[in-house]
Amino acid sequence: MAVAHRIYAEALLEAAKEAGRVAPVREALADFVAAIERTPELRAALRNPQLDPKAKASILGELAGEYEPLLSNFLRVVAEKGRAAELEAIAHEFERLIAREERRLSVELTTARELSDEEAERIVRQIEQAAGRTVEATRKVDPDLVGGIVLRVGSLRVDASVRGRLERLRQELVRS
Repeated sequence: MAVAHRIYAEALLEAAKEAGRVAPVREALADFVAAIERTPELRAALRNPQLDPKAKASILGELAGEYEPLLSNFLRVVAEKGRAAELEAIAHEFERLIAREERRLSVELTTARELSDEEAERIVRQIEQAAGRTVEATRKVDPDLVGGIVLRVGSLRVDASVRGRLERLRQELVRS
């Protein structure tokens, strides 16, 4: 994650908190980024280094006219500063900052087989107790794991799978 993404996301969050508008800004930003993701032409224009930042600011200003005023101003500033191509990354960082403040942790659970709801809930409760945070978990199945679990929290990956253990054992044997 680039430092600039964090700086812009923190600035937007602070402004939204001061205005008492965190929820509306969050929703509007998510909607706006979803629109960028659904519109390849818009994404291409925002990422085009030959397009003048003021032109990008104008495009974003027109598109954001119906959105939350705080977000509209933010989008114009981001574009004028030459960061329009980074809006999706800034939005991702904004969401991460809100989750941190809400003491929410997003976890991806990958297992070799589909977990029952009870098994998943038990694992989530254990993570919540260990982390001291509320956990939002998504589940994936990867039969190549053989058994065990792989947890991913942001860029942190904890591999407690049979495949991971076998790979660590293989590496240990190669070093010996």
